[in-house]
Amino acid sequence: MIVSSVVAGLLFGSATAEVRGTWLTTTANEAISSPERTARTMRTLREMGLNTVYVEVWKNGYTEFPSETMKRAVGVEMRVNPSPGGPAIQRDLLEETMVEAHRNGLVYVGWLEYGFMAAHQGTKNELQARKDWLSLDKNGNEIAKNGFVWLNPLHPDAQELLLGIVKDAIKRYDLDGIQLDDRIVWPYIDMGYDEFTQNLYASEHGGRRPPLDHLDSEWVEWRKQKVEAFSKRFVREIREAAGPNFMISLSPGPHPWALENYLIDWPSWSRWTDGPTWDEYIPQVYRMNYGAFARDWVQQVGFMGDRKKDLIAGIRMVGDGPDLKPEEIAPHVDLVRETAAGGHCWWFSRGVLDVFPKEVAAIYDVKRNGHAPHPRFGAGWRPAPVVLRKSGSEWVGRVKEAGDYRVIGRFDGRWRTVRELEVSGEVRLGLEGASAVELLRKRR
Repeated sequence: MIVSSVVAGLLFGSATAEVRGTWLTTTANEAISSPERTARTMRTLREMGLNTVYVEVWKNGYTEFPSETMKRAVGVEMRVNPSPGGPAIQRDLLEETMVEAHRNGLVYVGWLEYGFMAAHQGTKNELQARKDWLSLDKNGNEIAKNGFVWLNPLHPDAQELLLGIVKDAIKRYDLDGIQLDDRIVWPYIDMGYDEFTQNLYASEHGGRRPPLDHLDSEWVEWRKQKVEAFSKRFVREIREAAGPNFMISLSPGPHPWALENYLIDWPSWSRWTDGPTWDEYIPQVYRMNYGAFARDWVQQVGFMGDRKKDLIAGIRMVGDGPDLKPEEIAPHVDLVRETAAGGHCWWFSRGVLDVFPKEVAAIYDVKRNGHAPHPRFGAGWRPAPVVLRKSGSEWVGRVKEAGDYRVIGRFDGRWRTVRELEVSGEVRLGLEGASAVELLRKRR
């Protein structure tokens, strides 16, 4: 969607197009712990000036939306991990958060955070029980140095699982994009000694097994290339499944640290010429202070070359260790803008909503500047919903723009998608049991 600068200025004030995002999860906060909180969170984020949300929908061995792939693989279609102290409400978290995001004009990206991670070391689940799918170190340990059990990124069943759940989400939902984290890689540089990987290596090296030295240069390079090969396959198949109006995002660790520890050379991925590549890169430049961030962020920009417009800064506000100082929030954004990158994404929503809401709102100053368009999708990509009114036994209304729409209804206090339909002009719908009905513009 191309929007002229004149039109964008009229609709969005003086705000320049940039990604203004945050990550949302059920861990360590209450932002999406219930449908009511989800609605409040999306409304507040929009009012503050954000335009994009990355919502965790694949966590600790379970999809947080119904997935036929997961049902076939482990017998569990969906499981929502509750917030601390909250009830384990089994709700379609992707649907719930996506509807509320789109109702508030936010770009919605399904964040497949866990990637090839199967479970935390203290968790027992069905994936962790699939021992033949797991990655091991040379001592036979399945727990990586980051404390998680990982699926083997080369195992065909593990690859099909990750591809399958992403395709399930694309097929079922009007997503704006998906994101993989820094878990599309090796669990750690010392992993890869499971039987499957050793046999695969031997088949390509005249029967010779991998060296016990996990830092052996040829062994390191072989594993790096194998991860890159799957990355190419992943992007190619997701692009084919989702079409052009879809963003494929990656949020890796900073380079070269991620290469040295997890064998992912993501800057080189941005320069592929033999097929599609990732649309957006959000390195997690999570630092405890502005000085450290400034040093490492400028380095990341240099690695991206002429694709720095597709580089988004992952900025840590809160997490393990001390929070950022309030006076250091704005300088992070100022620097990202000075480097002409594509925007920024806050780690994570607790910092935006609970710790630094005034600082974030002041940076954007929506009342003065208006809302910033998303640089990829443009102004008005997710327009306000068309609200239908009750007339007798029908819900009636009129759309200004003809096209495909999602009908959403509110039932027992929760919004959900009811159907999709093509609308031109007036619309009349019978929808028994709904307390409110709206139309959301469908984009794929």
